[in-house]
Parts: sequence; structure tokens; C-alpha cells
Amino acid sequence: MTVKRIVFNIAADDVALASRFYCDILGLDLLMDHGWIQTFGSNTATTPQLSVASEGGSGTAVPDVSIEVDNFDEVYRKCIASKFAIEYGPVDEPWGVRRFYVRDPFDRLVNVMIHL
Repeated sequence: MTVKRIVFNIAADDVALASRFYCDILGLDLLMDHGWIQTFGSNTATTPQLSVASEGGSGTAVPDVSIEVDNFDEVYRKCIASKFAIEYGPVDEPWGVRRFYVRDPFDRLVNVMIHL
């Protein structure tokens, strides 16, 4: 058996709020919209991953989701301009990533990162 996809699900009363963060800030595409569920993603090849952690590294909380981007500074500026709550960073971590934590519209802790 091969895992082909991992889907992260977020419970929300108003799913329409998601596109402001996941499309406008992170640049994901809206792949499916049935009104009660919206799925965001990208058609680029990705490797399924699932992490289990006792902390988020550097003494931080474990984030709900980690999203690697190729336009880190732009995403950070968009989060600040859109008044999304930055909870950590940006910081260069000793394990070779630059990252920051931000709260999405559903109060989920998102680790936005890029490999150095």
C-alpha cells in the first residue's frame, strides 16, 4: 500500500473565510467547493508527510499544520498587512529552516517555513 495523499481537515462554521488566508496569503488554489467544504491545494507534486511531535521546536507549541513556501518574505508581509496574528518568528532555526507561526481565521497554528 502507498499513501497517495494526506488531507488536513479544519472544522469551521464559515468555510468562506478560508480563501482569504489559504488562497490570498499562501497562494493555494481552490480545488473543490461544495459550500460546506472547500479544499485548497496545488497541482505540483508533493510528498505525503505526517509529523507527530511533543513540541514545535525551539520550545514552541506544536503547530496544527506546517506549510513550506518558496516566497517566504512575501507570505510574511501579506500576513502582517492582513493583520493575521504572528505568534513566533520569523526566525532561522538551527535545523535549517526559516519560519514563523501565524493563526489562520479558524485559530489554527500554522507553521510557515522555507528550507535554507
